[in-house]
Amino acid sequence: MKRLFFLICFLLTITFSVHAQKQFGERPKLVVGVVVDQMRWDYLSRYFNQMPPGGLKRLINEGYSCNNCLINYIPTVTAIGHTSIYTGTTPAFHGICGNSFYVDGESVGCVSDKRVQSVGSDTKKGQSSPHLLLASTIGDQLRLHTDFQSKVIGVSYKDRAAILPAGRSANAAFWFDNTSGCFVSSTYYMQELPDYAKKINAQLAKNEELKKVGQDVSLSPLCGHLITDMAIAALKGENLGRNGTTDMLCVSYSQTDAIGHKWATRGEHTDEAYRELDKDIKRLLMALDAQVGHENYLLFLTADHGGAHNWKFMQDHKLNGGKWLYQDYQKQAEAYIAKKLGATKNVIKDITVLRIYLDHQSIADQNLKLDDVKQCLTEFFRTAPNVVQVVDYEKVRTSSLPERLMNMALMGYHPRRSGDMLIIVEPGYYEYGDWSSPVGTTHGSWNPYDAHIPLLFYGWHIKHGATRREVHINDIAPTVCQMLSIQQPNACSGEAILEVIEN
Repeated sequence: MKRLFFLICFLLTITFSVHAQKQFGERPKLVVGVVVDQMRWDYLSRYFNQMPPGGLKRLINEGYSCNNCLINYIPTVTAIGHTSIYTGTTPAFHGICGNSFYVDGESVGCVSDKRVQSVGSDTKKGQSSPHLLLASTIGDQLRLHTDFQSKVIGVSYKDRAAILPAGRSANAAFWFDNTSGCFVSSTYYMQELPDYAKKINAQLAKNEELKKVGQDVSLSPLCGHLITDMAIAALKGENLGRNGTTDMLCVSYSQTDAIGHKWATRGEHTDEAYRELDKDIKRLLMALDAQVGHENYLLFLTADHGGAHNWKFMQDHKLNGGKWLYQDYQKQAEAYIAKKLGATKNVIKDITVLRIYLDHQSIADQNLKLDDVKQCLTEFFRTAPNVVQVVDYEKVRTSSLPERLMNMALMGYHPRRSGDMLIIVEPGYYEYGDWSSPVGTTHGSWNPYDAHIPLLFYGWHIKHGATRREVHINDIAPTVCQMLSIQQPNACSGEAILEVIEN
């Protein structure tokens, strides 16, 4: 009798285990990607004890945390980060080389597209699409796998943060037009806003808090509340997770980036931003629970980049840091080339995110040799204050850069879009120009404060746990695709994080 009892218990245990395990080809009802713009990894521990249950603390306490997730390219900026998360690759292959970059000698916004029109407002804020994106995303692969039955939606304040994650084949992307005070899309996706988006915009027209902050909404936690409102409206309006196949919702919170640029990493504004973000995350999770059930969606939360501490804050505490006045150095570099090579016209088109774009037409018109110009710039910047290295992108492999930085430079380099040379400055220093806030910060460097980001997985077949193994931003997409049993994006260079899948 006792043997029979134990046999029954054993069989029940085996049966339960088999049913609890993920079956091949099984997928959740919904995949949700959440990106918090400019969220440093250490913010998770900094704010943990201030978090009530239900939001970020729920993801940390019940999900799986990759505590050593690093960005493995330079520069570390919004458009590149969002694209790398969802494509599983880097600018070398996905082609999004900055928030703006040069194509055929002309500066272009990463999603700017004059061929499409705004939908939802009469301004030009909707003239955006993913036409410059060269690689597929998680959502693209999901739609391919399901013969385009899956729905993929992107929502953010920034156009690039809504458009690039969702991919080229997305059903819709919505972003905020701060001039008109409403969410918009473009004719790339639709000719008219869906009813749920119109309803949100009608509510915004009566929103007194929005009227009060006006076009500065991105500097207010209200921005995050509006993004959450729109994400939940799309969740319900598109019936995501209830369409008989796996759908995807991509949500990006932009207010944390705007507030960081304005007020940096410390102080009441940043503290409030993350307290309010936590409330938005809780509200989003509750909506997902109600829509499909917490066991039926797979969610990941990460960041596109981090951010440096304010230079003055660092100096006040006797730490290394400062302003790198790139606009001044660009003028001085032009004067140096004029003196050394006899140039009568400028040969530098732009210095942006510590990359030098040369004016190749001007160089040719003046019968100057490109190698001579590059050599002069190398001489000048190596003697400029607070510069560690300046390298020719075409000669990175033979430079004296440490191997990690060499690989980051190569992974961030696209030969037709990334410019000609890369500048590495001392730790704690960052580009500072006319647009900079004296009490704010920026990002873009290889350093851990810019490149160490949070990565949390939660929900469907995710067990609580953590790893301290180094993983990378381009490992997120292959991990999700492996869990969905679909092909990785077509330029994927990352590797699936097995601890998440097999935990």
